[in-house]
Amino acid sequence: MDRWAPVLSGLELKTGSRGRFEISIDGEEVFSKARLDRFPERGEIVKILEPKLGSPPEWRPTHR
Repeated sequence: MDRWAPVLSGLELKTGSRGRFEISIDGEEVFSKARLDRFPERGEIVKILEPKLGSPPEWRPTHR
């Protein structure tokens, strides 16, 4: 998610029960462990979010 940090207005993490793992964007569920009976594969969430958020902007954090 840090790839989109400059354009995200917020990120919310909620605690849950029964090992729930769900990702929503603008109220739309885009991934549900309960529905798919698995955790996402490496890079899967980025593939889901990129069409909705657009390509991550090119940026470099400043280091001091």
